Amino acid sequence: MNTRSLYFVFFFLLTSVRLVTAQSAGDGFINGDLLPNAPELAARGTYKVGVRTIKLVHPAQVDVLHGSAGQHPLYDRPLTVEIWYPAQIPSSQQPTVTYESTLGRANDPKRPLIPFTFQGRAARDAEPDPSGGAYPLVIVSHGYPGSRLLLTYLTENLASKGYVVVAIDHTESTYGDLAGFPSTLLNRSLDDGFVLSEMARLAGKTSKSFLAGLLNADNTALIGYSMGGYGALNAAGAGYSPQTLKLFGQLSGGSTALEARTQASPAYKASLDPRIKAVVAFAPWGMERGVWDAAGLAGLRLPTLLVAGSKDDVSGYEKGIKAIYEGAINAERYLLTYVNARHNVAPNPPPLASLQSGVSPDEYMHYAEPAWNEHRINNINQHVVTAFLGIHLKGMDYRKYLDLPGTDAVDGWPGFKARMAVGLEMRHAKP
Repeated sequence: MNTRSLYFVFFFLLTSVRLVTAQSAGDGFINGDLLPNAPELAARGTYKVGVRTIKLVHPAQVDVLHGSAGQHPLYDRPLTVEIWYPAQIPSSQQPTVTYESTLGRANDPKRPLIPFTFQGRAARDAEPDPSGGAYPLVIVSHGYPGSRLLLTYLTENLASKGYVVVAIDHTESTYGDLAGFPSTLLNRSLDDGFVLSEMARLAGKTSKSFLAGLLNADNTALIGYSMGGYGALNAAGAGYSPQTLKLFGQLSGGSTALEARTQASPAYKASLDPRIKAVVAFAPWGMERGVWDAAGLAGLRLPTLLVAGSKDDVSGYEKGIKAIYEGAINAERYLLTYVNARHNVAPNPPPLASLQSGVSPDEYMHYAEPAWNEHRINNINQHVVTAFLGIHLKGMDYRKYLDLPGTDAVDGWPGFKARMAVGLEMRHAKP
């Protein structure tokens, strides 16, 4: 082994030790911080970040988990959201926040609920910074199960760049209240739309909310992971297929409540919200199960960024996420592929609590990637999502960061340090 090779081995080992030590100490490196090889746009922006939790209620929604076909009761659907935003914080202050989350699954006695905490770089309940005017809105939707805190590395990062970012706890789909799958199938895109309208209301000039005047709901992007991607694509114009309605009926005892989200439904087309300008879908679920057909994918006309692992064994790659990319013929779309990654290309890295003695290994594997460093994935996602949203929500000249002469992200991809784009592929297609 030559001197150059020995140097890189030593550098890798030293960096790894520092990361483990910092995380073990509970300070130092925090989810979303930069590794030495992070791409250019992964760096945080110029704004300090505040964070608040608010509770919403979506009234008179179909309770598909109770009753029978055609006779489902209605219920007021509670939704907790976490909001990150540019904040007024003294430049000398480097705020941190403690997030409270949960490992395990509410409906699985083999995976009991275990609370844990982790750190972020934001100030709880800080005063908003209105200096940037009305900021673009980004709505984030987690997987099944998941939580509104699953992507804090990205939500904090975007807020620091002048976005108001709202992440949803989808009721009956979080770790703590996990319930039947039909609720997730029905409610994901409905939750997205409702939260968008609520943010617009709370941002109104006469609102008494801290959001008054802070965001521009007419300039919104959706970000979804797994089932969140399933719902985000539907909210953005990809109507579900008849096969989805059949699957939903089988799982829900014959309910037809999902029909209004199918491509053939006049109600669906009327529901599409022009305030949504772009969509990011990490590992979106459903294509392998026939959730979309050619007509449904053709209905997607908004700029779309898809992010996938080439070995995704949950959503599928060739017949799953890549097939969505190929079928969305009326949208300008990108597909970023992590070669040899599986499904976990979006969340925070595994929390230290998942390494504790007595915790099911499934808790670690729910977050982990077998062939990639999760912090590395986080930095790349920060970079690529910043470029994509910068183009479509802020009109920034960031296309060079996404456009490549071929699919392989080899040396020479703008924004990446030399030798550091290996293992990535980027595809780009226009209508």
